[in-house]
Amino acid sequence: MDMSGSPTFNFRLYVAGEAVNSARAQANLLALCQHHLAGRHHIEVVDVFLQPARALADGISMTPTLIRLSPQPMRKVVGTLSDTATLMQALQLPPADGAQGEQR
Repeated sequence: MDMSGSPTFNFRLYVAGEAVNSARAQANLLALCQHHLAGRHHIEVVDVFLQPARALADGISMTPTLIRLSPQPMRKVVGTLSDTATLMQALQLPPADGAQGEQR
């Protein structure tokens, strides 16, 4: 957690070298974090071509794959991460304005 009490989000993004989809996923994740989680995120990028044993051990069979490591529970998303609203929902990220949405 940061000094405001907000959690720090830790992500691991598995990519396949310089593949177009991998580059898109990296750019989309960085943009999302800078906009919605400024100062409250850490991104680790793992290239499966350089670390194939790690990807295999972590159960990664497709790239790009994003894992939210913390806060728990862990979440996994596969793809270019281009749909921000869907990505935020899948990762259970707080709303952009920080307000809690009402459930109906």
